[in-house]
Amino acid sequence: MDYILIAAGLACLFAGGEALVRGSVATAHKLGVSPLLIGLTLVGFGTSAPELVTSVAAAFAGSPGIAVGNVVGSNIANILLILGLTAVIVPIVTSRDAIYRDGLALIIASLACLGIVLTGFANQVHGIVLIVLLGVYLAYTIYREQRVQDPASDLHRAETEIAEPGPQRLPTALALALAGLVLTVLGAKLLVSGAIALAESAGLSETLIGLTIVAVGTSLPELSASIVAAVRRQTDLALGNILGSNLFNTLGILGITAIVHPLEIPVEIARFDIWVMLAATAAMLAFALTGGRLCRWEGGGLLAGYFAYLAWTCREVFAA
Repeated sequence: MDYILIAAGLACLFAGGEALVRGSVATAHKLGVSPLLIGLTLVGFGTSAPELVTSVAAAFAGSPGIAVGNVVGSNIANILLILGLTAVIVPIVTSRDAIYRDGLALIIASLACLGIVLTGFANQVHGIVLIVLLGVYLAYTIYREQRVQDPASDLHRAETEIAEPGPQRLPTALALALAGLVLTVLGAKLLVSGAIALAESAGLSETLIGLTIVAVGTSLPELSASIVAAVRRQTDLALGNILGSNLFNTLGILGITAIVHPLEIPVEIARFDIWVMLAATAAMLAFALTGGRLCRWEGGGLLAGYFAYLAWTCREVFAA
């Protein structure tokens, strides 16, 4: 039954996330919103909607291990698993200017996350700081677009191309977005319920479940978007998608979750997983900046790193 709840939750999250992005992007186009703003907010935040709703639901359910583990685990999976797999399929050409801006923003966000994790709790003040940082990033990006031709802004504009074409009529687009939101909320509730039940029945920690099953499951929209970008040979979008998603995960999702329901940070995340997230971020940026591309062997290295991380994280399962 636990696995059925998890599978049903993941299916609803994936379908709901896709519908939410398509409906929201179509609505924004009809209302004349700029492609940059759509790429930055609706596509970036839309693909992170499963993580957001899942973390908030887990926090209210009294499961901080799932709430925080989902954010940290999703960031790790986005870089090591999804970006690594994408680079193995098609080498990723990178824009140095885009990496400098969004990469620097991600480093600042990751260090802010580290500071919060090391305090052992996330409260409203922490959440507000994270949301303010996200607002500064969005405002600076829009300001840069108005001043100069920014390659990083071009990437965010192009992210709207990843989303499948949405409905042509505004009422239909709004209905699709609303249906996607409802499905996403339902999926999060099912996933969290199944994850908690699985942890209890199998004698595993909720943090382990959050870092692995929940994190990978809520990253399915990023996987879909990155594979589509790779197949279309728009590999720079795959990297932009991961950078944007991890920024929203760290600043937006952890920030909103901390504001609506303060929570304790599991000690195991502070001891190990947050450092893996930082190391993965550093490796991604180093690979992307050397040679102007992320090649297949580098992607293979990221993938190998993820499997090594899984093996270490799940050692309590093998020892049982």
